Amino acid sequence: MAAELTTIKLNPDEHLLLDQPVLRLPAEVNRSNLKSAQIAIDQAKKAVVPAVNSATSAALSASGNNDQAAQKALASLDSMIQKTNVLKRKLSAISASTDSASASLGARVRHLNELHSIPSLADVKYDEWSRTRLDRLLVDYLLRMGYLESAKGLAKAKDIEDLVRVEIEAFEACGKIEKSLRNKSTKEALVWCGENRKELQRVESELEFELRFQQYTELIRKGPGHRLETLTHAKKYLSSHKDQGLVMRAAGLMAFSSDVPFDPQRSLFSDDRWNRLADIFVQTHHQLFSIPPVPLLHTALSAGLTALKTPACHSKNNPNSSSLTDSAPSPICPICSTELNALARNVPYATHNKSHVDPDPVVLPNGRIYGSERLRRANEKLGTEKGRVRDPLDGSEFDEMSVKKVFIS
Repeated sequence: MAAELTTIKLNPDEHLLLDQPVLRLPAEVNRSNLKSAQIAIDQAKKAVVPAVNSATSAALSASGNNDQAAQKALASLDSMIQKTNVLKRKLSAISASTDSASASLGARVRHLNELHSIPSLADVKYDEWSRTRLDRLLVDYLLRMGYLESAKGLAKAKDIEDLVRVEIEAFEACGKIEKSLRNKSTKEALVWCGENRKELQRVESELEFELRFQQYTELIRKGPGHRLETLTHAKKYLSSHKDQGLVMRAAGLMAFSSDVPFDPQRSLFSDDRWNRLADIFVQTHHQLFSIPPVPLLHTALSAGLTALKTPACHSKNNPNSSSLTDSAPSPICPICSTELNALARNVPYATHNKSHVDPDPVVLPNGRIYGSERLRRANEKLGTEKGRVRDPLDGSEFDEMSVKKVFIS
């Protein structure tokens, strides 16, 4: 009884290992918002202070009836008001994003804190909590696969919008830039790089250089008429790269046209580079916001698959472990199923402290071991002829005299 209670006792810390990203993403969004606000304030300060000084000087000069100085003072004040209004709109948007992230963080803390009030895995409250987590993992998976509206619909139907709002906003913004790159536009991605330049430098990302390099190849594609613009772009954005060998290769690219028939020049002009840029952007975005590179649903499934996986699940003798099709026979375990076999292939085998062996085991010539009584009953159901033994798994038959008794040592 004590061992059973230990087995079903809930350990909240073990669950939090999987749910760390739940708390990490809103915190990263708030950190990013704070830096964006600082940048916006600094930029506005650089623009507004000169306008204030100009307006003050013009106002002093306007003492008397100097209409020209008065007009200049009014123009400086209008410019200052316009810039402060722009700053106000930026800060309002950042404040709304921060409020949303903070509200979502509070909801997530309350969701995870519920674990500490659940004493056992057998408690009905744990079933409810697990269903909520599964819904959250499904929303995360749908967002990663690009099904934004389906993710929103599921979140609304399950009433977990507060728990997944930050993910929806993050993946929606990421998806817009990814789509623009696949549509052969670098504008939105470069704006994003400008907003996150310090973080990109911290992680030594090559994203901005890759975007500028793509702009460079597109200028070359336009032809000799844009040669000066191409040179100016290369000097400004490419010449300072730390890999001077790459810079020299980029310079040599100007000697070729976009229809060059041989590599590596041909691959640099290929449209496939746009998809590669989109993939690099998504990876970089996830890295900056501490979003796991694989869906959390896969991580959770892998943990469960590890508890079930045995060497037999991917054995070459298992008909369900490779070349699986819809017409394959129904597997006897989840690991061998068509849907989960590939996902389980790279997870470790389960660790079993206790072995469960049928009594009076025997070994067939193909190496498989069965309990003698269990093998006998199976062969009776299969209608195996007398003096022969059939392997229930693959149907191979052997002479009864070739079956040997096994002794556990």
